[in-house]
Amino acid sequence: MTRGPSLTFWIGAVLSLSFVAAALLSFLWTPYDVEALEIANRLKTPSVAHPFGTDHFGRDILSMIMVGARTSIAVALVAVGIGMGLGVPLGLWAAARKGGLVDEVIMRGNDLVFAFPSLVIAILITAVFGASALNAIIAIGIFNIPVFARLTRGAALSLWQREFILAARVAGKGAARISAEHILPNILNLLIVQGTIQFSLGILAEAGLSYVGLGAQPPLPSWGRMLADAQTMVSFAPHLALIPGLAIVLMVLGLNLMGDGLRDWLDPRIRVARA
Repeated sequence: MTRGPSLTFWIGAVLSLSFVAAALLSFLWTPYDVEALEIANRLKTPSVAHPFGTDHFGRDILSMIMVGARTSIAVALVAVGIGMGLGVPLGLWAAARKGGLVDEVIMRGNDLVFAFPSLVIAILITAVFGASALNAIIAIGIFNIPVFARLTRGAALSLWQREFILAARVAGKGAARISAEHILPNILNLLIVQGTIQFSLGILAEAGLSYVGLGAQPPLPSWGRMLADAQTMVSFAPHLALIPGLAIVLMVLGLNLMGDGLRDWLDPRIRVARA
């Protein structure tokens, strides 16, 4: 009998989907306009009118958290999509050409990208094109490509000597067709779990880039920039840093718990060990 997802997965899913729901809702409604400045209401503590208080410009923090969730999720989601969209085919190609020139070039290219963290890549990109959410997506996406390429190559190599792959080769199928029809479906579970983990890391990377001014630019709210704006006011308005910091922690925690739950659910070896 196949067990369903664990409690860990459901806790992570509830946390993550709560922020996704808030981000989607922000397209239609927020308690207040995030671009409206109300200096008379600046630095208000949490109240009925403003559940999370207001910032130094009088903007409602709850509204900014909702729109900031939209920014963080969009940046991380697109960046992971870039990483998977380019990294997985490269990993499959390298595995199919193991030991050849293609494999060597792809793997050494991965090593080169790994030598530069996403923050350094972002600095290089923004030095040329300027700081923006788009450039943050490109920087994080570039860093995700070798992650998925290495993972895909390693998982694919373990399958290329299996009997069903040898049978497909005897049947006359080429390397590209075998990779698409036989290799990829058998490693898809692993890629989904890794995608969830990279999504959480993307949230952290976006917050870090925005914190140093390389991510989403004003007036678009961002959790990282909210933390940066609050750092000089923590002593008399701690809620300015506490709320966005807690949002980042809960979102990342939820995605990591969901990833762990997916791994436990989709990996047959773990299911057998726990049965």
